[in-house]
Amino acid sequence: MTPAETLTLAAYFFVLIVLAIYGWHRYYLVYLYMSNRDKEPKQGPPLDPLPVVTIQLPLYNEMYVADRLIAAVCAIDYPRELFEIQVLDDSTDETRSIADLAVRRFAAQGIDIKYIHREDRTGYKAGALEAGLKVARGEFVGIFDADFIPTSDFLTRLIPHFREPKVGMVQARWGHINQDYSLLTKIQAILLDGHFILEHGGRNRGGRFFNFNGTAGVWRRTAIDEAGGWQHDTLTEDLDLSYRAQLAGWQFVFVPGLIAPAEVPVEMNAFKSQQHRWAKGSIQTCRKLLPRILKSDLPFGVKAEAFFHLTANFNYILMCLLSILMFPSMVIRYNMGWYEMILIDVPLFFAATFSFCNFYMVCQRELHKDWVARLKYVPFLMSVGIGLSVNNTRAVFEALFNKQSEFNRTPKYHIEGDSDEWVGKKYRQSVAVQPLVELALGLYFTWTVFYALANGIYATVPFLVLFQVGFLYTGLLSIVQQYASSAVGLGSQKLEVRS
Repeated sequence: MTPAETLTLAAYFFVLIVLAIYGWHRYYLVYLYMSNRDKEPKQGPPLDPLPVVTIQLPLYNEMYVADRLIAAVCAIDYPRELFEIQVLDDSTDETRSIADLAVRRFAAQGIDIKYIHREDRTGYKAGALEAGLKVARGEFVGIFDADFIPTSDFLTRLIPHFREPKVGMVQARWGHINQDYSLLTKIQAILLDGHFILEHGGRNRGGRFFNFNGTAGVWRRTAIDEAGGWQHDTLTEDLDLSYRAQLAGWQFVFVPGLIAPAEVPVEMNAFKSQQHRWAKGSIQTCRKLLPRILKSDLPFGVKAEAFFHLTANFNYILMCLLSILMFPSMVIRYNMGWYEMILIDVPLFFAATFSFCNFYMVCQRELHKDWVARLKYVPFLMSVGIGLSVNNTRAVFEALFNKQSEFNRTPKYHIEGDSDEWVGKKYRQSVAVQPLVELALGLYFTWTVFYALANGIYATVPFLVLFQVGFLYTGLLSIVQQYASSAVGLGSQKLEVRS
């Protein structure tokens, strides 16, 4: 082999090995979850006396869902004299009047609800929460994003978990009111289920750190204060505060049986924007807190899990490298004796991919009686994860090079059923160069699939198709949905991008 060929193969197998290690970590999360079933938190009796609770509703340009959120929170079953609601509205559009009218309507019914508007969005969501906390009267503080519809028993089922004085935060599981709207929403619902059931469930049961998800949870106010309060030097203020609080000795509880329904994004560009923010913020938090975690006197298992959790998004860089290296490495090893080399890379691919399949299979089996029927979505989950690698690699590099950006909230359109429409509504995300890069990679893998078929390299074809479909799907759907309004006459017809 030439030096260039040797370097190419070395880089290729290095990337595969690292991805395989993170793939095996998924088995470990499943192990933590399954081996600690007896440690699932149990709800005790109500606290006596009941504490004062403040619910904070941070809003920014949420005209379609603001009223629905406020109405749902006002319907929460809790003694009115112990219940305060803060609508923290940083909006610059019609949301201001919608939220203000809703607050006035429910205040007239005797509910302690306040409308707080900031002209200066310093700190974005974290800044709004911080500002509200300064005037909040609650001993405990709940938070809901605009797309959530909490059930009336939310507080009565969560507050009893604070009986232990070192419990600083209790997190409910997200539900998905529009998961059957399209293939994209179904994929997101399964991905989120895996995150909550096995990641949160495994970490919490196994005594590892896990994070507040920014919404659908309740904090002990003392825990927020002792951890340093809401800080806005990362885009994931929830992840940042979570690790700081647990480093300070506070315990977290995940309650999988309490579901807080919410919308998932129906638009690919909104989904990408959300994933970009989460990926960038997690790497910012990694840079900020991982050295402190590793230097602490925490048990090795806690440190190791925190390392895998906070560094996971670096894998997107490796996925992009793998995408570029896959074709030349396939050509090189085919010319030098492909059948010997496949004994190495196919097992590595399986280590990374089958662990993914097993992870979501276990998750769906835990949640649904028809879990076998749901396994048909697993290949699409893998493809979409691959297709997001360009989007999230950009986020990782922005975090590494300290590129500052706004907190771009995910647009919500009040989509609850098949008849609901989003085309033609405000807050649409714009398409830039990125979808063209994804399309180019999709065409690149289309050629690679043809090459593998033409040369009888059949064992790699399923893996190549995952990459091909992932990049074509994310790239094409971004472009199609961006220009959907003009194509269908400002939303007069249903956008036919469903599966």
